[in-house]
Amino acid sequence: MTVSIIQALHWIIGVFGPGTGRRRAGTHPAAVAPVCQQERRPGPVVVPLPEPRSPYGLPVLLDGARTAPIRPYVLAAERADQERERERARQSRRRVALVLAADFGVDLDLHVVGAERAA
Repeated sequence: MTVSIIQALHWIIGVFGPGTGRRRAGTHPAAVAPVCQQERRPGPVVVPLPEPRSPYGLPVLLDGARTAPIRPYVLAAERADQERERERARQSRRRVALVLAADFGVDLDLHVVGAERAA
């Protein structure tokens, strides 16, 4: 029984499997017929393609002193920090002006019309 199963598998593989190349081993390639030389007509001018560039960098190295490798979000964060510091300084000046006006009667807002009379 096992012999017939093995023979059946060999037959199925032989029919449906890839060729071994034995049938082509003894054949010789056919002789190539000579091609007739035809007159060459001038065709369109072929422009060569430009030299391929690397997508990973430039052929010349960048000077680190002249370039600023800073991401836009870093600049935005620094601007936000500077604005926050300016706002803190303004608020501090307002607090000082309020303390001077409330406790000592000194008014720092001389640009307001009529502020001299109220103080």
